[in-house]
Amino acid sequence: MYPDEPVVAVASLFTPALYVKDVTNVNHVLNVNFNSFSHRGFEVNEGDQLADNVLFMNDRSALDFVEYLKQRPELLKKDTFQTLNIFCSAAIGASVFDLCVGLINKGMLKDHDTGLEIQPTEEILAAQAFFFFVAGVEPTATAMFGILVELGRNPEQLRRLHEEIDNSFEKHDKMTYDIVNEMEYLDMVYNEALRMHPPIGNLLRQCNKDTVLPVGNVRVDAGTKIFLPIYDIHHDPKIYPDPEVFNPERFSPENSKNINSNAFMPFGEGKRLCIGIRYATLQAKSGLVHLLRNFAVKTHVGQGGIKYYKQNVQVKPTNVDVQLIPRDLRKNA
Repeated sequence: MYPDEPVVAVASLFTPALYVKDVTNVNHVLNVNFNSFSHRGFEVNEGDQLADNVLFMNDRSALDFVEYLKQRPELLKKDTFQTLNIFCSAAIGASVFDLCVGLINKGMLKDHDTGLEIQPTEEILAAQAFFFFVAGVEPTATAMFGILVELGRNPEQLRRLHEEIDNSFEKHDKMTYDIVNEMEYLDMVYNEALRMHPPIGNLLRQCNKDTVLPVGNVRVDAGTKIFLPIYDIHHDPKIYPDPEVFNPERFSPENSKNINSNAFMPFGEGKRLCIGIRYATLQAKSGLVHLLRNFAVKTHVGQGGIKYYKQNVQVKPTNVDVQLIPRDLRKNA
């Protein structure tokens, strides 16, 4: 409703709220006038150290994942999202454990720019681990699942990505961070699938100082909640022609330069951009590289087409599953 309006008033229980879709106003909220919208729009319990963490104030795992699937062929035909959840949980669990051990061994931590010192206590480390699991497991699994869904119903794009992955393995003994990042078509597929299936449906902010949104000259009073609809922006035909068509060429090096950063924000945008975006991207891409090296994919969509679970923040496709089909790598030798 109201597709041409830059701002629409909505209800959020007893709190006034605005639905802000215009990308100029989105940029105003996330960047230009950040000080007026720095509040995330929800409160944490005082003294709750698990919630009071940075959210509110690899290759080895991928190889193990492939072996895990090869030993359990019953997992190849159904519940692929849950299988991806297992990979993401294991990858993040291993990383968090190594991180916590390293921080404990270092003792007192100090920011040399600000002079801030912090002792890595069990409570602080538990808070960071909690954040990584909440923000990293299901959103990353959702992102990977959306990518496999689109590849499984677009065989030409799958063939082209298989070719890029196979060529990389022929040139290199093992995958590294730099090699994965150099895979141009993988990056195009990754971004286009996240445009169509962003793991986060909307961003929430709360105005903490009276201000005005530039497009529409809309007054915003302190206390007003702001909903930034990522999914709707990603599917706006005025920004992305034929938004329901999977077209990785939108994110080719030539075309991606023309995409407004506030029109593509699968993990958020602005000064509160997800701090784990680089890790999540590497985790997802590494998992996909090893998975697609060993498997082809076929998507099965239920009657009525792809639907989405109704959740407050995350967007997860349902009524769809992906079948993993072992590849004969001898044909590529």
